[in-house]
Amino acid sequence: MNRYAKTVASLALLSLAFSIPAFAEEPVNAARGVIQRQIEAFLADDATTAYSFASPQIRSRFPTEAAFFDMVKRGYTPVYRPGNFAFGRAKAEGIQVVQEVLISAPDGTDWTALYFLVRQGDGSYKINGVQMLKSTPGPQI
Repeated sequence: MNRYAKTVASLALLSLAFSIPAFAEEPVNAARGVIQRQIEAFLADDATTAYSFASPQIRSRFPTEAAFFDMVKRGYTPVYRPGNFAFGRAKAEGIQVVQEVLISAPDGTDWTALYFLVRQGDGSYKINGVQMLKSTPGPQI
């Protein structure tokens, strides 16, 4: 193997080694994109778009956009109308991503929403559930 071929082979291996973390991050980035777009749809009162990010399991429990939107309005107000939100920790394992979202509700209370997303047959991610945890205030200094 000549020097040029060795250099090209080395660069190819180096490129591959640096691309591996990007593959590990891909499910998390995809999940965050889904969550971001769904929250934007809630803020725009766009039931059709918000519903499009729900998994088939969620759609079977709420078979219409209206039923889904009503459930979110009543039971997930911090998600429906967040004051601010930021992505926290995430874990991708197999076909599932669990993403922590830190949310300030309209009334000023802080929440952590645990989003559970599942990869679909077409490679997209859909939201399969959200668990809301009210944040407890830390010690006063």
